[in-house]
Amino acid sequence: MSKSYDVVVLGAGNAGMGAAGVTRAAGKSVAVVESWEVGGTCPLRGCVPKKVLVAAAQVLHQIDLAPQHHITVGKPALDWAALIARERTFVEGVPEAFAKSLEDRGIDLIRGRARFVGPDRIAVENGGETTELKAEHIVIATGSKPRPLPIPGAEHLITSDDILEMAELPDSLIFIGGGVIALEFSHIYARAGTKVKILEALPQLLPRNDADAVAQVHKEAERIGIDILTGVEIQQIDKSGVGLQVTFKHDGQQKSLSASHVANGAGRVADLEGLDLEAGEVAHDGLRIKVEASLRSASNPRVHVAGDALWSSAQLSPIATYEGRLVGQNIVDGGTKAPDYIHIPANVYTVPALATVGLTEQEAREQGLAFTVKSNDMTEFRSSKTHAETVAFSKVLIEDSGGRILGAHMVGHGAEEVIHLFAFAMKHGVTAGDLADTVYAYPTFASDMKFMV
Repeated sequence: MSKSYDVVVLGAGNAGMGAAGVTRAAGKSVAVVESWEVGGTCPLRGCVPKKVLVAAAQVLHQIDLAPQHHITVGKPALDWAALIARERTFVEGVPEAFAKSLEDRGIDLIRGRARFVGPDRIAVENGGETTELKAEHIVIATGSKPRPLPIPGAEHLITSDDILEMAELPDSLIFIGGGVIALEFSHIYARAGTKVKILEALPQLLPRNDADAVAQVHKEAERIGIDILTGVEIQQIDKSGVGLQVTFKHDGQQKSLSASHVANGAGRVADLEGLDLEAGEVAHDGLRIKVEASLRSASNPRVHVAGDALWSSAQLSPIATYEGRLVGQNIVDGGTKAPDYIHIPANVYTVPALATVGLTEQEAREQGLAFTVKSNDMTEFRSSKTHAETVAFSKVLIEDSGGRILGAHMVGHGAEEVIHLFAFAMKHGVTAGDLADTVYAYPTFASDMKFMV
């Protein structure tokens, strides 16, 4: 069977849906190919179900603070299996809803695994049947998969996908890697009563984030009982009497730790498996597709890449949607517009959360910018003391000439919401002086903006 379309999108996640929606609205014929459930990582095995667990951890955190407000409470009892069951309800029906959305807009959904069979052709295999698709434009939006770790015994590792379905709370858990996934889940599990350890190869957790903000998260993680080692070289993972044993080198010494479960916390990489990029004349280095600034393939102008299948941008659902829509618009108008990520905020949902937008201090210095750093430990602010915050930190980079906000980094203090004010200011040219002069409702965390800048 053979079909022709203006646009074929590989992947029905945020990026794929974004590209398909824009091009179909412009009147183009569009097909979306999906080998798994429609919806992608965020609503099915990422941010949405995970946030249900984060919300429970936030409640446990507030209960822990009750004595600070002179409220006497007993030790909370968490029904982990019931919490996982609740989290699963947020996933139920989502693939069907996404599939109907495609159908309602006249976008064909083709089930199966895609591979290139030419620079403008895709073969989709499903149940022994092959459908060939010819397209003027092909969008690779195949998402991501857990980063494979070249460690003996890595087959024993569980992934974030497994964690979201584990109905039994582990007694102990070791994360190999100290990225976003590890930090978010470790805060959940530690507050639920699991003994958690993080082993990170690099000197800093969350290496893409501002070092001072990460230090605050690191300190808070240790405060709630998470054991963290950085600069670790993992050697192997073996089965042991209590579950699994991790052998590693740290500070020149060989050590080992045991836990009932060991998780891959090293992040995710682009899922390009089975695409046969060579047949599509799509240049790559084995892990990453080579793209132009406009996210078009550097070797095949028919092909575009968006979302987690990229390597150059953060693997976040709003960014995936943004990239997908930008690619779609470039296809529609023949443009080469490049994405601008500088004013897009990002949160790490530890408890309390870390929020960031713009440049880190190191990045700003590497660019040779002249700026002032306004850093605040806000734990003694009246607002922080009112809520008995265990961590409240802000760091804002302000350009010396004109007062432009170059970057903002926060931990606690309503960070996951307040960060959007900084993002708005950066996008629309609102200066630090403008933020300081604004009258805010008081008392709120946002009203402390005038002290942050």
